[in-house]
Amino acid sequence: MATRGSFDPQIAEQISAVREFNRFYTAKLGLLRRRHFDGEFSLTEARILYEIGANPLTTASTLRGTLELDAGYISRLLAALARKKLVRQTPSKADGREKHLTLTAMGEKAVARLNEQSTRQLQDMLANVNATDRHALVASLREVRLILSGSQNLVVRIERLTVANDDALAILQEYYEAVHVVQRDRPGSIQKIVEEPGSGMWLAYVGDEVVGCVVLRRLASARLASECKRLYVKPAARGNRIADRLLDAQEEFARSQGVEWIYLDSYSDLKTAIALYERRGYQRCERYNDNPQATLFMRKRIT
Repeated sequence: MATRGSFDPQIAEQISAVREFNRFYTAKLGLLRRRHFDGEFSLTEARILYEIGANPLTTASTLRGTLELDAGYISRLLAALARKKLVRQTPSKADGREKHLTLTAMGEKAVARLNEQSTRQLQDMLANVNATDRHALVASLREVRLILSGSQNLVVRIERLTVANDDALAILQEYYEAVHVVQRDRPGSIQKIVEEPGSGMWLAYVGDEVVGCVVLRRLASARLASECKRLYVKPAARGNRIADRLLDAQEEFARSQGVEWIYLDSYSDLKTAIALYERRGYQRCERYNDNPQATLFMRKRIT
């Protein structure tokens, strides 16, 4: 066994290989520059703006967990971005110590510029790479992420509820606060959904901890249709395909109940969620309900 300060020769060789790759990709992607894309933001500032844009109404504590940064450092950066009128901070009604973070109009324009610059950079980088090698590259990157995040060993359990328990009410409350939901379900209405034929609620567990949820309810306004609601995964558990597994369970159940269409509503700021739905085959459709917060409507044929 290697002593402290020394390494097994094989481990030493692997460490050297990882460090060599780090030197390569940090230079290749321009991460060593003082400013991201030689613009007005540091790499960390750009990443914070991206995270807020992708997850509106996130909080500083969530950002700390996602980016693994010091609380004081995050606080200083957010204050600087707020002074530049790029980020808006509003107190949370549920916890006065927390503030919800959203992009201002200027912030949205800045993120759009950053995304465009990043897309151009990667397009140029991949322009001379053939299709086979591009697929291999993306697969390798996905595998690296799974290995280093420990996701390969994460055991996720999906359960359909028979009773609206405390776990369900707690994860729904977190969801309401995360996306600032106005029309909220009461415990009695959740129990009714759980009991109603063709409807249901699913929870995702890692061990004994609930980390995600989704709700399905019959849609009275459309024949042989149901509605997907309340899809949510805790920030710390994201990146493990939990949302996909929740939707898989929901769709499998819906088919067994003779449902042909699943509808959902969202709003345009939730870009990450919209991308997930589009990847799973949802297409945009006309408004089908009176939800005052919804700005976007989608449906998917599941038969």
